[in-house]
Amino acid sequence: MTTSDTAAAAGAGPLPSPWRSRRFRLFFTARSASLLADGMLMVSVTTSVLGAGFGATGVGYALAAWMAPIVLLVLFGGVLADRFTPQLVMVGADAVRVVAMLVMAGLFAAGDVRLWQIMALMAVSGAATALFQPGLASVVPRVAEDIQRANALLRVSESMSALLGPGLAGLLVAHGDLAGSFVVIAAAYGVSAGGLLPLRRLAPGRGADDGGDEGDAPMWRRLATGWHEFRSRSWLWGVISLWAVYGLFVFGPSVPLGAALLTEQHGATGYGWIASADGLGTIVGGLLGMRVRPRRPLVAGACAMFFFALNPLAPALGWNFVLTAVTGVVAGCGFAFWGVMWATSVQSHIPLAVLSRVSAYDIAGSIMVIPLGRALAGPAADSFGADRVLLFSAAVSSVLLAAMLCVPAVRGLTRRDRAEPAAPPAPGKEPAAAEPAAG
Repeated sequence: MTTSDTAAAAGAGPLPSPWRSRRFRLFFTARSASLLADGMLMVSVTTSVLGAGFGATGVGYALAAWMAPIVLLVLFGGVLADRFTPQLVMVGADAVRVVAMLVMAGLFAAGDVRLWQIMALMAVSGAATALFQPGLASVVPRVAEDIQRANALLRVSESMSALLGPGLAGLLVAHGDLAGSFVVIAAAYGVSAGGLLPLRRLAPGRGADDGGDEGDAPMWRRLATGWHEFRSRSWLWGVISLWAVYGLFVFGPSVPLGAALLTEQHGATGYGWIASADGLGTIVGGLLGMRVRPRRPLVAGACAMFFFALNPLAPALGWNFVLTAVTGVVAGCGFAFWGVMWATSVQSHIPLAVLSRVSAYDIAGSIMVIPLGRALAGPAADSFGADRVLLFSAAVSSVLLAAMLCVPAVRGLTRRDRAEPAAPPAPGKEPAAAEPAAG
């Protein structure tokens, strides 16, 4: 269904392109810069820690120091974004990350850096990321009327940054400029803050900052309201519950074991091209998300996500290079299209006043078990073989997506082109039409 068809059915004109909005262009620039910095950070930290002589164990400690605050603080980031507007919290988070990266650059420029210093700065950066992420979802409906196309454009930007960021960091590190890589990361976070600053007049959601019921509510009450909004929609918590299991058994093992097998089968260069093919697929999926507008977005997204099972399946079965690269494109496309459908559904069906908090519960549920899955991947591969573990991941992927399609609320959720502006109900009261009609 095209934009015109949807609009005609609703009796309105077609939604304007997000590019026509100066606010969206600023947000797109800010988000792209932030994604580029994120893409560079992991490569820069990994190579810097290894170069400093702390080994693989030091890399694990540094990355854990970054991830732990995200898991612990992301819910509070959602509360603060809804309380003080997401733009204000996100600019503050970017400012903290700029300082942390500049200090990191200074340490490597001076030499004699200690592991605890790297871990402390990564923890600060992770805490800032926890405050930054939940507000993203609630900014999109405020800067673009066509939420789906905006999410598709952001998905394309994310894919491009995932391709360019690590390459840029690797280029800088390869020339021995460890400190310079962190300076570039800091500059990218600074560009993100600069793009967000002009958005300070974004309207807050009703009930949050405009004298509504939650104007002076304590944090625990705001968390409770967000949890109520999350659990009152079975399509929402149903998907996240299954997604947590997906992270444990599919996302967790697929990355480390897939990388090991693909490198063994096709060499380091071949693995690099296959990873690039997957990135190309995510760009294609984002572009499809701009054009394809299904009436039931979660059903369409879940069907596309079935192709992701090819990702662990190809190395498990030892397919040749060409076929594996093609499956990478297809799997990446399905994953990106699902991401557009999911983000659009959440942003258009959740009231703006609580969207950041609901997004925080979404993020927490989605990422919390992935590190556990990655930690268990190695022992499982030692016991059963990496190929069998990946075959199991492919099977679990299909079973979980089939289970998702069996949830009536998921099948019944219909597309909505504009965000839900209504104020949230008080905890203990069901929201009107919280559950979509099935069928």
